[in-house]
Amino acid sequence: MIRFRAQFGFTLIELMITVAVVAILASIAYPSYQAQLRTSRRADAQASLMELQNFMERFFTENNCYQNKGADGSCSNSGDNSDPVLPFTVSPRSGTAYYNLSISAATPTTYTLRATPVGGGPQANDGMLEIDHTGAKRWDKNNDGDFGDAGETMWEK
Repeated sequence: MIRFRAQFGFTLIELMITVAVVAILASIAYPSYQAQLRTSRRADAQASLMELQNFMERFFTENNCYQNKGADGSCSNSGDNSDPVLPFTVSPRSGTAYYNLSISAATPTTYTLRATPVGGGPQANDGMLEIDHTGAKRWDKNNDGDFGDAGETMWEK
């Protein structure tokens, strides 16, 4: 009489199939995860720009000008006026910076705030974001350096 021992465990074929299924799922999920990270970092930069927009409006309320007053105390665009110092210049404020925040243009009555992706970082090809004194929002989706293309006059996807 021959006795058979009960075998427990997985065969090599079963393990290979499991690994292949996990690899296929990961190859689908990882790019979606990366896209979601880019979107959330962009949203954080947009929120930072809106916060800086509020800062600029408070600055205007206190100074009646979007620039620091000149040496003569006036708010004319005479060239001796400087832009106000922003309370923060990177997004996010702590941890790894993905965007640099700056005043790209300011006059006594207008301003434009800009979020520029950090070069060499994961957002580098995402294009810059802008918001101005009228609340107009722009996003250089194709990262060509300007906002002239259709669909770049808003922050939508």
